[in-house]
Amino acid sequence: MSRREGVKPLSLALQGGGAHGAFTWGVLDRLLQDERIAIAGITGTSAGAMNAVVLAAGLAKGDPEEARHALTQFWRDVSRDGRMSPLQRTAFDRLMGNWSLARNPAYLAFEVASRFFSPYDFNPLNINPLREILEAHVDFEALRQSKVKVFISATNVHTGRARIFGREEMTADAVMASACLPFLFQAVEIDGVPYWDGGYMGNPPLFPLYEQADADDILLVQINPVARETTPRTASEIQNRINEITFNASLLSQLRAIDHATKLIEQGLLTRWTLGGSSFRRVRLHRIGGADQLVALDATSKMNAEWSFLQHLRDLGRSAADGFLEAHFDDIGRRSTLDLKLELAD
Repeated sequence: MSRREGVKPLSLALQGGGAHGAFTWGVLDRLLQDERIAIAGITGTSAGAMNAVVLAAGLAKGDPEEARHALTQFWRDVSRDGRMSPLQRTAFDRLMGNWSLARNPAYLAFEVASRFFSPYDFNPLNINPLREILEAHVDFEALRQSKVKVFISATNVHTGRARIFGREEMTADAVMASACLPFLFQAVEIDGVPYWDGGYMGNPPLFPLYEQADADDILLVQINPVARETTPRTASEIQNRINEITFNASLLSQLRAIDHATKLIEQGLLTRWTLGGSSFRRVRLHRIGGADQLVALDATSKMNAEWSFLQHLRDLGRSAADGFLEAHFDDIGRRSTLDLKLELAD
């Protein structure tokens, strides 16, 4: 893909996290405004997968401004649909400026019911309004012809392994599979195979970017905190922390593999590394993390689709991207700014 002189190619790896994906929307919105950057590849999971396909389809149909508009309209419609949901903040939480849904009676009732009933019981028609929103905002035919390489992950329910869907096979089913939380929705079947949320096995998958994307720089947009300084004590805090650990485990495993392979390359022991049929070349890793901003939000806020909340997260993401570009734009194409030694320290 030809690029203007001085423009730096960059691949994006987008984590999932429900409504917290609006933070990623803000990051993307800011990056798309920077004419010094060209997006070469995108990989995503769950909400990250939705951001990825909306972004790529927007670029395929126009230019970065078209992609910015597409992302804004997508999240606006997510919020509009959410206004009909019984999952709303209580008057007390609104008064206190708390984004949590933990005191919402409908949420509490669902938490209890989900222990005894599955989506096959309480949603037998398998209704998911997100599919209609996705199909309204993503031209999958245009996406499949896009110059930007897109990959999303889902988890094969039968084997427990990650399934990577590439640009050429991208459909609404693939994206919905990537975002299928098993306690909320029935497994999405594709060619007779059931899939759940891709976060269990790849949040997000990084290896497709090494094999097929043109850029040697990968920017990870991470919205799930890896570390916390306090011990969870309430039932909801414990469950939230378990989810964070689970959905970060595959990412940390990939980072360990990258770190090991990079050390071998630096020692001259190999020039290219292959694992499971995928090939690794030396790349530069960067990160825009939402941990500092999102760590105070509990897990229930991932289901909060209020427009004011989504705008708040978007603004946090834009600010984080601003900080990254100010501090590290010159490093893109030169060196990694994500310190894997520090990241993987016990």
